[in-house]
Amino acid sequence: MNRSITKIGAGAAALALAAGTGAATSAALSDSDRTTAVREVTVTGGATAVSAGTLTIGQVAERARASVVEITVTTPAAGPMGESGTAEAQGSGFVYDTSGHVVTNAHVVEGAESVRVTFSSGRTYDATVVATDASTDLAVVKVDAPSSALVPLQLGDSSEVAVGDAVVAIGSPFGLENSVTAGIVSALGRSMEAPNGFTINGSIQTDAAINHGNSGGPLLDLAGEVIGVNAQIESESGGNDGVGFAIPSNTVGSIAKQLIADGSVQHAYLGVSVTEPSGDTVGVQVAGVRSGSPAADTGLEVGDVITAVDGHTVSTASALQTAIDGKQPGDRVIVDYLRNGAHRTVAVTLGTRPS
Repeated sequence: MNRSITKIGAGAAALALAAGTGAATSAALSDSDRTTAVREVTVTGGATAVSAGTLTIGQVAERARASVVEITVTTPAAGPMGESGTAEAQGSGFVYDTSGHVVTNAHVVEGAESVRVTFSSGRTYDATVVATDASTDLAVVKVDAPSSALVPLQLGDSSEVAVGDAVVAIGSPFGLENSVTAGIVSALGRSMEAPNGFTINGSIQTDAAINHGNSGGPLLDLAGEVIGVNAQIESESGGNDGVGFAIPSNTVGSIAKQLIADGSVQHAYLGVSVTEPSGDTVGVQVAGVRSGSPAADTGLEVGDVITAVDGHTVSTASALQTAIDGKQPGDRVIVDYLRNGAHRTVAVTLGTRPS
């Protein structure tokens, strides 16, 4: 069945880009044919806890309110007669530190000519894009706001999140700032396609209502900590069907630190696309090898079945991607693979993933 996955930015159509995964690109991964769509919703009602937790939903929302922001982006756009002009789109974000850094999605600020950040107080301040990482769909902007307005949210440990945990999503769906929705963690370890076609592993699936404009907003647990950044929804209708995805907070923390410190992030790169092998073979079959990639340089070929990286068994595309993501460009890894049923081993020096 064909599925639709969409990024969640409200306003200009330029931010409602299709995120079709299709065949895996030149990362160590493979995805089935699909596209993604993301949207968000407003939650009304009192502070009712949906499961045991430190805080009620209302308390989480109240404590996070001052930290969650609406992001308005102005981008270049052509008019009906081809004349130059601008378009506006909206997304969400949250205050990361007291220096004015705000975390959001890379697709929210893509192509931005100007950025404005609006706080729950209603006050709006200019902001600049510090850096973006298309491979994880994360970005950091810096807002020119007084210190009194900067109330950071704390990142939680996404590795401790469990299916069934209660969660709260806050953002600006359809420009409705500080809208709150609640639900549970529906699944863990999902994969999303990043804006540059690579795969974001370990994503958190939730049934909390998410709609256009929620992109970049926080997904919080009942301790009030950020466990993810809302990024996409999967939907046949293009609207909220209760299947939303968030980038895990452990990824957010790592990427945000690098973006702030260095202005960029480098990801290790093997250069193959993979699929499941036929029969009972354990491993992932190489479906494509990108020209000039480390995989091509070391002789990996279409049809090879990768079975292990550095002695660790690889049984899924996600496992291969995770193994490569855990390395740095320039690291040397040992890849075990089968070719025509015969076992082979090759040492690969990983490259830097193309942007």
